[in-house]
Amino acid sequence: MGNAGGNARRWAKRIVIGLALLLALVFLTAWYFLRGSLPLLDGRRTVPGLHGAVSVTRDARGVPSIAGTHREDVAYATGFVHAQDRFFQMDLLRRVAAGELAELFGAKALPLDRANRLHRFRARAASAFLNLSAPERQLLERYTAGVNDGLNALGTRPFEYGLLRMQPRAWSAHDTLLAICAMYLDLQGNATARELSRGWLRENTDAAQLAFLLPTASRWDAPLDAADIAVAKAPLPERAPAWWGQAAPADPALLALDDMMSSIGSNNWAVAGGRSQGGGAIVSDDMHLGIKLPNTWYRAQLQVPDGNGSTRRLVGVSLPGAPFIIVGSNGHVAWSFTNSYGDYQDLVAAQLDAAHPGQVRLDGQWEKITEHAETILVKDAPAETLKVRDTSLGPLMEAGGRTYAVHWIAHETALVNVNLRRLEGANTLDEALAIAATAGIPAQNFVAGDAAGNIGWTIAGPLPRRAGAGDATFPLADGAASWRGWLTPPEYPRVVNPAGGQLVTANSRQLAGPGAALIGDGGFDLGARTRQARDALAALGPRTDERAVYGVMLDDRALFMAGWRERALAVLDQAALAGQPKRAEAARLLRENWSGRASPDSAGYRLARGFMWSLYELLYGGANVRMQELAGGAGASAAERRWPEVVARLLDEQPAGWLPRQYASWRALQLAALDRTVAALEADGTALRDATWGARNRAAIAHPIAGAVPALRQWLSTPADALPGDNHMPRVAGRTYGQSERLTVSPGKEERGVFNMPGGQSGHPLSPFFLAGHADWVNGTPTPLLPGPVEHTLAFMP
Repeated sequence: MGNAGGNARRWAKRIVIGLALLLALVFLTAWYFLRGSLPLLDGRRTVPGLHGAVSVTRDARGVPSIAGTHREDVAYATGFVHAQDRFFQMDLLRRVAAGELAELFGAKALPLDRANRLHRFRARAASAFLNLSAPERQLLERYTAGVNDGLNALGTRPFEYGLLRMQPRAWSAHDTLLAICAMYLDLQGNATARELSRGWLRENTDAAQLAFLLPTASRWDAPLDAADIAVAKAPLPERAPAWWGQAAPADPALLALDDMMSSIGSNNWAVAGGRSQGGGAIVSDDMHLGIKLPNTWYRAQLQVPDGNGSTRRLVGVSLPGAPFIIVGSNGHVAWSFTNSYGDYQDLVAAQLDAAHPGQVRLDGQWEKITEHAETILVKDAPAETLKVRDTSLGPLMEAGGRTYAVHWIAHETALVNVNLRRLEGANTLDEALAIAATAGIPAQNFVAGDAAGNIGWTIAGPLPRRAGAGDATFPLADGAASWRGWLTPPEYPRVVNPAGGQLVTANSRQLAGPGAALIGDGGFDLGARTRQARDALAALGPRTDERAVYGVMLDDRALFMAGWRERALAVLDQAALAGQPKRAEAARLLRENWSGRASPDSAGYRLARGFMWSLYELLYGGANVRMQELAGGAGASAAERRWPEVVARLLDEQPAGWLPRQYASWRALQLAALDRTVAALEADGTALRDATWGARNRAAIAHPIAGAVPALRQWLSTPADALPGDNHMPRVAGRTYGQSERLTVSPGKEERGVFNMPGGQSGHPLSPFFLAGHADWVNGTPTPLLPGPVEHTLAFMP
């Protein structure tokens, strides 16, 4: 028995040791695999096809400075570092546009793939590539060579593919154009839901009611060409539509009161040289996007030949997938973007008839449908074939039992190009404005300034030539599109060197004059953010600098929400508080826990915000449920961003015919909204005083792979920082949405420029650059735009 017991103990010990060794081996293998996909930071590589030597130096945060004597060589090295730091991000960008995510993530990605494959952007990008000039194609091909060499130079495949059990697919030259198509989806993809929402409202609302519910401007608008926009109040109809005031079922999840879905974004502004301490223009930009890890943008400094025998320094942010600076400065001109939210898409009602098989009636005549069989590869499942029916006005889609042709400027392959790269050589504002009008990107507000102090605005990207076929902000019922062709650059609207010495855009209506008709309204913001930024910039006075101009981005004053706080307090009088301790606590917090800002410690701000959105749910909620059956993202706020002004007018005028019948008075409706807000904030057992804005507005920024492998989320996420800011103010901030970068620069004085962004250079969690700079972004700490001292050098030799 003794020997048997001893043998058992020895075997048990051996098994334990064996398991420990096995676990150690698994750990070391995983560690080696993860470490193997970290980028090369130092060394020397011989590259066939280079014209000369190229160096990539990095600072302590991994920001590269790429210098070469030939532009194609710099493109090669840019592609190399993009792939080494961000290849998975690049892959997702092209796959989103092409509708190819299911190949990586399986059937759960099929709904998005089906929606995006409708546009056949992969085929369109390949066609657009052939339209480029030979030098442009060569530049993209050299960038592509760098991307694929960078990918292959990693010790192991990028870690994301190991976790997904997939191999990365090589980059192709036209994938850069697919990245541009992905930005079309991101920046203009809401147009379909908006038009369907407005179509539903038109069909369920009479003309007078519709005019009231869909105002074309607001008192907040701050156009570039006028101090204000004259807002003509539509007559208030006697009665509301039948759907009005039918609230959706109370759902605590719905009542999270975080409508970042309604947030649209980006701010940019410029101050003329006459108001800057250095004499040159100051340009500032913060583009609002969904924020993930790694960040959308990749910081870079490029040293390129300028064609005159000297070198030009380009500094700013690039988009992994493209070999040029998207926003930044070339030493002579600085430029920036915000989404223009013009009207660039029509939904055109199409008629199908069994008597005309294979045909569709559009614009008064029958035409042949072109069918494309699109194969969608699905991980761990059979491939799916999607039939795309194309017409002269775009692909056909079904919604609400109807067929529409999607007539979208993004489908015009002749307009997709890399002209934005020409900004590298712009020497003056006029040159930059002319280049912007030819850029093959989603139409953006382009604000730029030059070293001489000139500032200007125009639209960068294609503008449709409108044919006057009806109001294209609704689905077009007569089969005729509202536009054919596009404007030429001389026809583009411009504002140059305004008398006030500043320009501000923030996604609201840009113009009060006739130029507004060239852009159209594709879902403009309310305007409160634009006005607040405009006034804050003006308050900087006759002489300002980069730090002060940058500071306007951090303005989180709740000027818009203050009015809703006042309304809430007005109805929380003694009669409303009698025997109502929760209302009494809400009133106390609205009075005492209100800083006048969207500050993390403010319960008062969250209550005021919740009150406004609860009114929205009580008045529009039932209609929203029905609109959302038409398309994801549809609803009253998608149909009209100015809805708070509609509700505010009703609360002021209190018309009997618009009071939902379940309420005895408008006061009762507002108290119901406040009670609904309190119930939502306390739904998880939180005390109302602890339901602060920071408790809700916590960063939830994560790598996309965290969704596929939740066990790794803590290593693939930022800290859950409480974030100041909200929509309707310059400092836009949400859990996964907000300022994707902050950049302020005066061209020629880049050493004084300021920058930060929410994630670091690398998409690899083991890299020291993964979250480098994140804390500065959270705190709004200004850091230098230019890279710091060199810590790493990678050389490429021919």
